Amino acid sequence: MPVGKIPPVTVVHRSTKTYGQHEGLSCCFRQWQATHSHCSLLHGYALGFRFVFATHQLDKHNWCLDFGSLKPVRAWLHEMFDHTVLIARDDPQLGTFEQLSAQGLIALRVLDIVGCEAVASLAFNYVQDFVAEQTGGRVWLESVEVSEHGANSAICQRAG
Repeated sequence: MPVGKIPPVTVVHRSTKTYGQHEGLSCCFRQWQATHSHCSLLHGYALGFRFVFATHQLDKHNWCLDFGSLKPVRAWLHEMFDHTVLIARDDPQLGTFEQLSAQGLIALRVLDIVGCEAVASLAFNYVQDFVAEQTGGRVWLESVEVSEHGANSAICQRAG
């Protein structure tokens, strides 16, 4: 390499998209196995989401990701977490919650597991698949942070 030349480096461009508590994603959890805490009771949060996207190659607009392309993600977040009740598939009271749903009293979402970490993992998998499809794999989701409130959050991120 000639003297004074800087070797090329691989760079990563990142951008973030946040859907804060102002989005109104008021979600109710029940973590039935957490019998040592109040989390076994129905309890709610105004969830917030922060996504970190990454790419090695910017698009024709010099963007990592066109934020306008995320409208379906926002719609999915509202469908899953806006005034909904999250219950685990193995909750012994699932039948009761299904009855409440059938009566139009709750908007039930049955998940394999429930909790902030579980929501972060669910959002990570959904958004990663969406972004990979939308960008032909040019952009990947690096991480998602889900906030229950100002003091508690969970992060799911790509390994490695």
